Amino acid sequence: MINEKRLKQEAKLLKKNNNSLNQARALEIVARKYGYSSWRDVSKELKKQAIEGIPIPSISTNFVEYNEVEMSDKDYEVYDQERVGDLQLEQKLLLRSNTVALTKLGVEFSLFEPTQTGLNKSILDATQSVRDHFELEEFHYYFQQEQGVIRKEVSYLVNQNEIKEIIGSFYRPKTKQGDPRMWYRQLPKFAAAGEQIAIIIYQGAPHLINLSQVDLENELQNPYSHIYKLIKSYINKEFSYSAELLTKIKELAIKPFKALRSGDTAIGFTLEALLGIEANSSKDPDYHGIEIKSGRGGKNRTTLFAQVPDWNLSPCGCKEIDFAKGSSAKILEKYGYEREEDFKLYCTVSTQRQNSQGLHFIFNKQKDQLEEWYRNEELVAVWPAKLLKRRLVEKHSETFWVQARSFKESGEEFFQLEKVVHTKAPVLSQLIPLICSGVITMDHLIKRSGETGRVTEKGPLFKIDKRNLELLFPEPIEVNL
Repeated sequence: MINEKRLKQEAKLLKKNNNSLNQARALEIVARKYGYSSWRDVSKELKKQAIEGIPIPSISTNFVEYNEVEMSDKDYEVYDQERVGDLQLEQKLLLRSNTVALTKLGVEFSLFEPTQTGLNKSILDATQSVRDHFELEEFHYYFQQEQGVIRKEVSYLVNQNEIKEIIGSFYRPKTKQGDPRMWYRQLPKFAAAGEQIAIIIYQGAPHLINLSQVDLENELQNPYSHIYKLIKSYINKEFSYSAELLTKIKELAIKPFKALRSGDTAIGFTLEALLGIEANSSKDPDYHGIEIKSGRGGKNRTTLFAQVPDWNLSPCGCKEIDFAKGSSAKILEKYGYEREEDFKLYCTVSTQRQNSQGLHFIFNKQKDQLEEWYRNEELVAVWPAKLLKRRLVEKHSETFWVQARSFKESGEEFFQLEKVVHTKAPVLSQLIPLICSGVITMDHLIKRSGETGRVTEKGPLFKIDKRNLELLFPEPIEVNL
């Protein structure tokens, strides 16, 4: 095994004893001393060592442990031979190269490894990474699926020579655990046990690529390869959705349109209705993975995302059945105020100062969490940093920030779209610093109706001044309509 630090120290000493040598030349001499043709070859070997030290996840055969398949003595002999150690180095190097190639291109994917038992019994565990991927792509939600119900969807096996249509099955068996399972027809002809299969969701369907049998760097240079065609189409899909959305918004900007409701949400509701997007309370992005944030031109602050605290960590958390509302009601009860017939807590919370209700933020670096305090005396609520970062990336992997001018005619409100700012890929490392500096703040919007006694909450809403978007999103593209 190569000791990089020792070799570099040896090169440094060599350079020190010979003033005519620079560091690069000294490294080349040391490389040849230890049998390598160049320092580049040493670097390649070091990379191999690093990859070798990262283990591939263990196989998943929960379907056997949970007695979901009938097993004979011969089946158990096969089961006892399943992989328990790591993959061979050459397999890991190829897998690393292929996954890096997909990541560089921005392709969302998940991996699974079929076992020989699974191939024989036509069953695969849908691991957590696969389930997360399915939810991210809005393809399938196992947690909503009843046990015993099988969802069958067209899927595809993709190699250099063809894209073959098959049927994929996604289900939770009628067992005590009801763990998520899946299967793809003809998989035994496509993959052997121990091989690594990538799932890419394209046009709403799973496309499988055997990353243990192809070199994506080569395939992506071959326009005749069906793998090349799939990846190229996937990449262009993202561009086409943003271009498609911008075209629709430009068409709506040709002339003013009438508001379909009143209040702060009028512009967002009306724009999404005209774009054919159904109103819903989902936290997911609005248009093929693109979030649409719209506002009147006169307002500078815009909502990044809504996120309730982690009630398990928050003193105002509660054990009621209606968990979130009960906790919000607790905050309202302690820190709210009477306003006309209602009881409200409408306020902005910042790290920079206490608001009129005595609430402010402190970021606890030791615990890596954002804390809301009342007059430095009472801890109110807690948001772990990882929770806030996850919400930001879920909500704003790509966003259209639409600005509209509002005016009245005959007592009715109209909107004229004026500008779009297009952002992608927030810089997650900047989220907490921007909260700590007061650039990002949070609004409480909790109310108990004086008429019904019902508590409602529209937030908590984490907001930023639109002029500061460039501090969180790299290279925003501004389009005047």
